[in-house]
Amino acid sequence: MNIEQKRLLITQLDKKIAHFIGAKNHPLPGEGWIYSIRTALGMSLKQLGRRLKMTPQGIKDIERREKDGSLTLQRLREVAAALDMQLVYGLVPKEQTLDKMIEKRARELAQEIVLKTSHTMHPKTRDWTKCNQRSHQRPGRKKLKKKCRRTYGTESKI
Repeated sequence: MNIEQKRLLITQLDKKIAHFIGAKNHPLPGEGWIYSIRTALGMSLKQLGRRLKMTPQGIKDIERREKDGSLTLQRLREVAAALDMQLVYGLVPKEQTLDKMIEKRARELAQEIVLKTSHTMHPKTRDWTKCNQRSHQRPGRKKLKKKCRRTYGTESKI
């Protein structure tokens, strides 16, 4: 996959993910979705069990496994269908978008590389690297860039 295709894929996924962003701020029901929806509908364990061809104890076990996170997606999809619902599934980046997530990771990797190599560099070069890092992180970048030039007597690559 070339860069343009990756860029397009990231953009398309970010648009899809945007619909799920709000969901991450909503806590799950304390007893799990299955129990909460079943009881809200006034459905007994036995009634849901009949729809899934299971015993009430089997349904109770499904509710427990959903609550502790060990229920499979396939089983959750089956239960959703038995409740006349549809399973909606998605992954949401902590950084709001894939683009921001990739950018953050690239910065972390660049910082690791700089830190690993900085101990072998000339002190002025090392300080210049720090100066470059500061100028990227702050507003007033041009002012800091001039200060760096005056301090080290070299042109900036910023």
